[in-house]
Amino acid sequence: MARRRTHPPDAVFAAWPARDGWPLRRMDWSQPAGSRARGSLLFANGRGDFIEKYLEACAHWHDAGWNVTAFDWRGQGLSRSDDRRRRPRSFQPMVRDLGDLVADWRGGSPGPHVAVAHSMGGHLLLRLLVDQRRSLDAAVLVAPMIRVNSAPLPERFAPLITEMMCLGRRHERLVWKVDPTSTGAASRRERHLTRSPERYADELWWWDREPRLRMGGVTWGWLRAAYRSAGRFTVERLARVRTPILLIGSDRDRLVSAAAIRRAAADLPDAELHMYPDAAHEILREADPVRLDALARIDAFFGRRVAGAHLG
Repeated sequence: MARRRTHPPDAVFAAWPARDGWPLRRMDWSQPAGSRARGSLLFANGRGDFIEKYLEACAHWHDAGWNVTAFDWRGQGLSRSDDRRRRPRSFQPMVRDLGDLVADWRGGSPGPHVAVAHSMGGHLLLRLLVDQRRSLDAAVLVAPMIRVNSAPLPERFAPLITEMMCLGRRHERLVWKVDPTSTGAASRRERHLTRSPERYADELWWWDREPRLRMGGVTWGWLRAAYRSAGRFTVERLARVRTPILLIGSDRDRLVSAAAIRRAAADLPDAELHMYPDAAHEILREADPVRLDALARIDAFFGRRVAGAHLG
C-alpha cells in the first residue's frame, strides 16, 4: 500500500506545456544516478484517471530498470485549473498533445522507447500510431478502448443514438442520470473496474486528499467524440502500423468492447493478443493473480520485441 499511496521521493513532477499553452502535469521517474537504464517507458492512463492511480505499476517498471514517465491528460487529474474545465468535444487535442509529448520525451530520454497505455489512453496511443505513425520501439495496449462497450445497444446503432442525443446543445448532459463516481453507484463501479477492494479504495483515498483529481461522469459529447474517433480504426489504417503491439483485454469488460480489441489485434500486422476470461476493466489494478500475470506478460513482450531491453 505504501507504494500506491505515496509519491516516489525521487520522481519529478512538473507542468509540461502543450502547444496551446495548456499545462499537462507530468511525472518523470528516472533511474538513480550512475545506474544504466533499460530504456524509457511512457505510461498513458484512461479517462478520469490520474498519475497516482498507477503508481504501483510505475514502480514495477522502475524496479525493472526503466525510466518511467506518466502524465495527466488535459482536463483531468491535475492537468486543469478553474478556468480550463470545458469538456472537449473531440479527441484531436489529446492526440496532438500525445504526439508532441512523445516527441519531447524521445528527444530527452535514452532508448529503447516503449509505451503502455490503458483504456482511453490505449485508444489515443493507437490513434497516434495510425494517424502520425510516431516512432515507438514497442507498445502495450491494456483494456484499450478501441470502441466503447455499447451493450445492451447493438454496436452499429450506438453511434447514431449518441449523435441524436447531442442535438440541441445536450452534449454536456451526463449519459447516466446518476454520476457513476457517486457513493450510491460505488459498488457497481467497483465491480466494473477491479476485483481488488484495496486498490479500488486507493482511488478514493487520493480523491479525499486532492478533490480536484475526481472527475465527473461521461457526457454524451464525450461519447460522441469517442465513437467519431473510433472511425479512424479502419482495416486499411491499422494495416499500416508497424510498431510491435501487445493487446491485453478481458472478455467480461463492461466498459470497452472485447470484440473490437480482438478485431484490432487481427488487423494490426505485428500484434500479439491475450484476453482474460473474467477480469474487470482495470487489469493493472486488478487482484494479484490477474495483475501480476499481466505485468509478467508485458515484461516478457518487451524482452522479446525490444532491442536493448535487457541489461547486459
